[in-house]
Formats: sequence, structure tokens, C-alpha cells
Amino acid sequence: MLEPPLPITSKDNAVLKALRRLSQESTHYKQTQTFWIEGEHLCQAALAQGVKVKRAVFSESIWPNVGKTFHSLVAQKVLISDVLFDSISALGSSAHFGFECEMPQLQAIEPKSMTLILDRLQDAGNVGAILRTAAAMGCSQVLALKGSAALWSGKVLRAGMGAHFSLRLVESLQESDLEHLSVPFLATSSHEGQYLHELLASGTLPHPCAWLMGHEGQGLSASLMQRADARIRIIQTHGQESLNVAVAASICVYSSAIMGQKRG
Repeated sequence: MLEPPLPITSKDNAVLKALRRLSQESTHYKQTQTFWIEGEHLCQAALAQGVKVKRAVFSESIWPNVGKTFHSLVAQKVLISDVLFDSISALGSSAHFGFECEMPQLQAIEPKSMTLILDRLQDAGNVGAILRTAAAMGCSQVLALKGSAALWSGKVLRAGMGAHFSLRLVESLQESDLEHLSVPFLATSSHEGQYLHELLASGTLPHPCAWLMGHEGQGLSASLMQRADARIRIIQTHGQESLNVAVAASICVYSSAIMGQKRG
């Protein structure tokens, strides 16, 4: 027989206080080795990819609607008032249920995988959008250098829309850690290098490769530029100075996906 959800009524309950920190502090997951997600899409995506759920939390108003869906899938369930759930949620409009999930085991860098390297990207929305594109286009590995936005923070998780659960993610890396990769490094540049569309048309775009995506304002570090095997730019026919980094990453990864198909 399935256990009913455990009711919690006090805002000072230790479980709720821990969940509040996990939800609202962007790097707290590094201490707990768990992360927090909310809403049906993310929770369903996590379960579909075999993510281990430590605890499911439901508000009283949502439990009658979604309880049947998750009742048999999650062992430990907590039931709280809508007001208490709002005190946990980092969302302006809460979905009123969420999961505390176990962090995936720390993964080693895969030397020959299609890879995106994030160099000190700051905006969580950009990082989440990049992860979403990577997952959609078959770029299975994303490496974040130290100084980049926390990959498992709530904002990045929401922007990623479930992409996290199908990617190899490694963060807080030093540049020296990139020596484990054995694919060509391609540096994105707004003003120099070969044009991406020409490399794609000629079939000379390296595949697999590691795309280097730099800080929103400063671009790639000088040392990473020196490390790159090639510098590549995206044609901008109407003269904008640069593209948003998430847009640029999408174009690059899409081009790599096309090249991968061409080469079978």
C-alpha cells in the first residue's frame, strides 16, 4: 500500500527551511548534492530520464489534481499549505508542486564528444537556453569554466526546460582541465576568422569539435583564443556588432548537427 503524503504545517519545519534555501540560493545545491525543480514539465522530464527523486512536495490545492500522477512514482511525499509552498518557491507564479532531486554522479570529461565550453557566462537565461539547444542538437557535453553561472541553479534549470537530464555537465573547471579533450577547439569571434556558412558549405567544418562560447561582454579570454585551433565568425549581413551568446551557440551547434548528418 502506498504511503500518503506527510503533512507539514509549520513554516519553521527543518525540511521546509532546507528546501527554501535550496530553491532560493543559486549555489546551495553544491552543499546538499540535491537540486530543486518545480512544475509538471520539469518533474516529468526528470522522471523520464531516471533522475532520483529524494522528496516530492505538494500544496494542498494541487494534490487532488496531480497526486495520482506521481503517487506511485515517488516514495517520500510532503503535503503543505499553499502559503507555505509559496514561501519555498522562487517563482512569481508557483506551480505548487516540486521535487528535491539527487545530483547526478560527478562525470569525467568525455574526450571525443561534441562539446560546448562556457567561459564565464553570467546570465542564467543564456546558459539555460544553450543547454536546451545542446540537448536538441546532439551536443552531448557542456563544460563550464569557473566563473560561469551555476549550472544547476533554479534559474538555469527553468531555462533549460529539462535539457540537464540528458547532458553530460561538468562545471567549475579550470582551463587546464580542457586538456582532456581530443577534438578541435573552435573559438567564436564577432570580427575575425573563417565564416561558418562557408565551412559548412565546403564540408570542412570539424566534427566532432568543441565550441568555445565567451562572456557576454568580454568574450573569450585571451588564453582560450590562443588555445583554439580555429577562429570562426557568423555572417551578419545587416551590420550588428555581435550576436547574443545563446543565439550564436545555437547557430554553431545547429551547423555541427548538419555536418554530423552529412558525414553519416
